Amino acid sequence: MTDYPKISIITPNYNQAKYLEETILSVLNQGYPNLEYIIIDGGSTDNSVEIIKKYSDQLAYWESVPDKGMYDAIQKGFARSTGEIMAWINSDDMYQSRSFFTVAEIFQKFNKVNWLLGFPSVYDAQSRIVECPHTLRQWSKYDVYIGQYRWIQQESVFWRRSLWDKAGSKIDASLKYAGDFELWNRFFHIDHLYVTTAILSGFRMRDDMQLSMSQKDAYDDEIKSVLSQNIYTEEEQSILKKYSKYRSFSTFLSRFKIFNSKLFLDKFKLENFDYPPVIYFDRKIQEFTINAK
Repeated sequence: MTDYPKISIITPNYNQAKYLEETILSVLNQGYPNLEYIIIDGGSTDNSVEIIKKYSDQLAYWESVPDKGMYDAIQKGFARSTGEIMAWINSDDMYQSRSFFTVAEIFQKFNKVNWLLGFPSVYDAQSRIVECPHTLRQWSKYDVYIGQYRWIQQESVFWRRSLWDKAGSKIDASLKYAGDFELWNRFFHIDHLYVTTAILSGFRMRDDMQLSMSQKDAYDDEIKSVLSQNIYTEEEQSILKKYSKYRSFSTFLSRFKIFNSKLFLDKFKLENFDYPPVIYFDRKIQEFTINAK
């Protein structure tokens, strides 16, 4: 591949100097030839600005001014971006080596893929990869609609600008916790989320980052508010009603030990939830390919 699509990456930051440089280097060291990297700092009082200045000649834009929070910073960055492919990474997470080349190959090869999720991974505070799931989870909009929504790892998500534009060209900066979920919810109303077996990036699990119970409650409240505003098509309403009936029936039958309610519901979901096929790497041809549904 010689015609590399422009990839726009936004990093919001506020007082994350401890990990910021690792995040920046995980972007710049990709060696990707058509990169637009924007950092929006919210007026940090640690040495974040000094770190950003070290790499300013490799940035498309950066600023350090007070903002209204993380999602406001992300929106500022995307408003300045011009890339065909878009993503953001928070200032303590990291991309895997050459992951942008993988993303570019997939989007170039598969025109129907407008939204992509990599195989999730987790870093610890010392930047070691300490966790990957045993299986790759596929996603359907119905998973979100029924409340199974918590584990779309934002740092592993990339999408086309055309999808962003169809979804309103914005992230909801009025939300404090669930701005990513609100964006995914809008995307799900428009297109499928494809998943790939490739590890694109990792989420940093720190001992000082756990949400308090009140913050978790606020996060859940924001999600419930987003979902309550969904308007479903007749087809979506029909499938959701069927799922509700199956779930109730499954709950009743689960009283009998010989009945596996999970398998019962999983079968229904596979047949009705319209999961897109998985994008995987074919060793023989050394390229990414897509499973038949």
